Amino acid sequence: MEKAKNSRLLPSWLHRNPVELTAEQEEILRQKRLAKIHRKMKRKSGKKKLNRSTAGNAALFILMGICGVFMVLPLVMILNNAVKPLDELYQYPPRIFVRNPTLNNFTDLYVLLNESWVPFSRYVLNTIIITLGGMTGHVIIASMAAYPLAKNHFPGKKILFSVVVLSMMFSWTVTQIPQYLIISWLGINNTYAALVLPAWSFGMGLYLMKQFMEQLPDSLMESARLQGANEWQIFWRIVMPNVKPAWLTLAIFQFQQMWANTGSMFLRSEELKPLQYALQQITSGGVSRAGAGAAVTFLIAAVPIIFFLICQSSIMETMTTSGMKD
Repeated sequence: MEKAKNSRLLPSWLHRNPVELTAEQEEILRQKRLAKIHRKMKRKSGKKKLNRSTAGNAALFILMGICGVFMVLPLVMILNNAVKPLDELYQYPPRIFVRNPTLNNFTDLYVLLNESWVPFSRYVLNTIIITLGGMTGHVIIASMAAYPLAKNHFPGKKILFSVVVLSMMFSWTVTQIPQYLIISWLGINNTYAALVLPAWSFGMGLYLMKQFMEQLPDSLMESARLQGANEWQIFWRIVMPNVKPAWLTLAIFQFQQMWANTGSMFLRSEELKPLQYALQQITSGGVSRAGAGAAVTFLIAAVPIIFFLICQSSIMETMTTSGMKD
């Protein structure tokens, strides 16, 4: 039976001219035949896989290219509108690309801001104070709150973190009235603190920092404790440098949020209002300010984009590694 089975693996010329083969020779022939069959199957499967992969990659690139065009198109229109003369801004049907580019829109914007009784530099200074204060404070407080939640064990830890996650489910409009009442009770209405302090309690920042700090090995902190470092030194000298991509990403998110804040809810004095408020007033000025409004739209969009491009590598690294476990 075994001999008949092995004979099926022999070449055809051996069937026509039977020859007595040793067991070793039969095994060699069998291995060669199996290797030949395996090579044929591998070539067939390789060709199919290559064709399928090439077609899939082509379809994926085409789809991503179409999505990319739709994403970039608004930015292209903002840039072109900023340098369009007034007649092209109101041309119908509208054109995406400008024919006669001009910088008159930016000069009109500069004149409008300088004609205000509050100088342009004051709006810029207010924006810098509010944005840097809210961004820096939030990064520090969110990191300090995330460290014990990620690396220490204490009663009620899971409940406390659940409350933080639940707070992220409420939109900002739901908390406007309680926030206004608290700020009024503290007596900080019509001050920079009315915009800076609420920015420190952004729940998303704490969540992001906690998820990133959990990836740090506990042995890193234990070795520092054995060398005599206290918790404060461990936090600033070991934890924060190792989670730099996370807090840079958090700083960018908070910068975008603070940059878009008009402060109209808490600030009454014109001298304290940020640049975003002044730009918003210009965009609502009607046809007479359409050119300046187009320049304003470009400036509002350009600053966060530039800030993102500078720190985009940190954002990509954070988004890739956040939530991963060793």
